[in-house]
Amino acid sequence: MNKRYRIKKNSEIDAIFKQKVVKGDSYFAIYQADDITQDHFRFALSIGRRYGNAVNRNLAKRRIRMIISELKDNMKKQKLIVVVIKPTASALSYHDMKTKLTVLFKKSKLMENENNETNHL
Repeated sequence: MNKRYRIKKNSEIDAIFKQKVVKGDSYFAIYQADDITQDHFRFALSIGRRYGNAVNRNLAKRRIRMIISELKDNMKKQKLIVVVIKPTASALSYHDMKTKLTVLFKKSKLMENENNETNHL
């Protein structure tokens, strides 16, 4: 995933959290905001220490980055997204993570073309 898709500044992440546009389940929460300055979406990941040790947290982040890169063609443009990974997600496999995140992206109305991404599952 190209670095232009990532949000790094804490001030930007805090601004997304303050807008309180959130959808979630027991594994993930997705915060979103509009960004008219970019022609593509940008995202950040948030994971707490209660998830597990550093190896497990990094594995989860790598998996979610890969899932988002697979779904990036179907994502809406000009959106800022923060994916919060809850400790219960440590029990999920890669396929389960992808399924749960795809459902949450649909619920959050972050997917443009809802017919194409189900073919990849």
